[in-house]
Amino acid sequence: MSTLLWVIMAVVVIILLAVIGLYNGLIKLKNRTEEAWSDIDVQLKRRYDLIPNLVSAVKAYAQHERQTLNEVVTARNQAISAQQSGDKVKQAEAENMLTGALKSIFALSENYPDLKANENFLELQRELSDTENKIQASRRFYNSNVKDFNTKLQVFPSNIIAGWLKFKPYEFFEIEEEEAKPVKVEF
Repeated sequence: MSTLLWVIMAVVVIILLAVIGLYNGLIKLKNRTEEAWSDIDVQLKRRYDLIPNLVSAVKAYAQHERQTLNEVVTARNQAISAQQSGDKVKQAEAENMLTGALKSIFALSENYPDLKANENFLELQRELSDTENKIQASRRFYNSNVKDFNTKLQVFPSNIIAGWLKFKPYEFFEIEEEEAKPVKVEF
């Protein structure tokens, strides 16, 4: 065989290996991003399971605060429904609403000293607070993976391979303006 044929074969093999490497890198980042979203779902499930117990503990002390409690339950149900729909954008919006509703219930507890001293309520509050911290960590981990994946989609030469294989960027998990504001509780 001629030297030119060997050079052409070597170039083709190098290009093929580069394409395989880029594809495998994209798949790895895609799977890590989906795993990170799954981690958020696990923590949200824990949150959903804790909320009915928290609402029950508060109901015993705050009978006339039904509206706040109903808002928490409604937000929880909407979040579960959004999670089951599989639409990540709707789920993020519903989770932001639920976070705001939970802030209201903790602010409400400030007006009931007996409730704040109730051991069951305090344990539920600690559990929920721990879960909220884990959700925040999971969101940061997810956003970090989204950043890595989206960057890989945009840089040369992987952007060419990603375009051919129809990879799509992921959306960041962002809080809404309402969630960033402090909760206002009025009596």
